[in-house]
Amino acid sequence: MDTPEQPQIYLITPPTIELSTFTNKLASVLDGAEVACIRLALAGSDEDTIARAADSCREVAHARDVAIVISNHVLLAQRLGLDGVHLDDGSRSVRFARKELGADAIVGSFCDASIHDGMTAGESGADYVAFGPVGTATLGDGTHAEKDLFQWWSEVIEVPVVAEGSLTPELIRDLAPCTDFFGIGDEIWGSDDPLGTLNTLLAAMP
Repeated sequence: MDTPEQPQIYLITPPTIELSTFTNKLASVLDGAEVACIRLALAGSDEDTIARAADSCREVAHARDVAIVISNHVLLAQRLGLDGVHLDDGSRSVRFARKELGADAIVGSFCDASIHDGMTAGESGADYVAFGPVGTATLGDGTHAEKDLFQWWSEVIEVPVVAEGSLTPELIRDLAPCTDFFGIGDEIWGSDDPLGTLNTLLAAMP
């Protein structure tokens, strides 16, 4: 993913999706907004369920020239014709994923709020590093990725950075100058109008 002048949208699917309705929602969002990449962030480990979801979402994404990666399933990413993998374990699996998927695949790493993990992931071959949550999340241990982390990263490190987790219009306005991508998922999928909700969030960008 190339580093843009203004932050781009990195769309994150819900952990469980109803394929009969979700692919239409996804298509609507992709047709109405500029999206750089999609993360298939499915819960569970049932390969048949994941494969069906991946096939459907990949068709929607690739028909619109949007890259799609999958959370954590390195070997499935290759088998299902996806563009890469997003790793939730910081820097630990980056080298393995890069070796398995090759130089052209997207390999991203979620590093909570750890600059050390982020730097290690970048040195290990990650194409981007994600930090979060940036907002107040109901889950997790209360750790936040603060604005100063993104400011320091954008000034010092060349690896693109994603801000994600409980984003609000205020946070998007605040973080836009110092992040490359906004990871948006739960913020829109619970809405009756995901595209409208996304556009409301994007309108906050300076």
